[in-house]
Amino acid sequence: MHGLVNRSIQCFLRDTYGGDVWTAVAAEAGLDAQGFEALLSYEDRLTDAVVDAAAGRLSKPRDALFEDVGIYLAGLEPLRRLLRFGGVDYVDFLQSLDELPDRVRLAVPELDMPDLRLVPAGPGRFTLVCRAPHAGFTAVLAGVLRAMADDYGALVLIEAGGSDADPDTVSIELLEAQFASGRRFDLARPEHI
Repeated sequence: MHGLVNRSIQCFLRDTYGGDVWTAVAAEAGLDAQGFEALLSYEDRLTDAVVDAAAGRLSKPRDALFEDVGIYLAGLEPLRRLLRFGGVDYVDFLQSLDELPDRVRLAVPELDMPDLRLVPAGPGRFTLVCRAPHAGFTAVLAGVLRAMADDYGALVLIEAGGSDADPDTVSIELLEAQFASGRRFDLARPEHI
């Protein structure tokens, strides 16, 4: 697994639950507390050990943990900006998801991104098909979709795991596109004073 993925899980655990939780998870997984280097690759079993240790320590199912990671990632300003370039409203954003893996590969070519395909399923309804090389990506994307709905101010029902026939899907039902005022977003990078 790419170190950037592992480092994201590490930062999520540390930032959300504190350094003590990360240290305990790392120890249980057989990893030094310093954690992962973002530009290295690691064996998938080490990533699985970290996720299993975190899920056990937090008493959360793996998919719920992955979804929380997605919400966390979408809240990070650089990634939020990348996602918001997808469109002026939530539907535009959804329709740009097919291009997301290519946009990510421009920044990190060696990152093994899932193939994404948005399928219309009726008025205001969509299915996001996520063909990922590793388990958990679909749940992470569901978290990203939830966070971005809030960011755009849209009222959306999102169900990860879709149907029993195809668990690599996310069902999306847009109930109201302008339910609340979304977070401010400008194309120009905000200046820090």
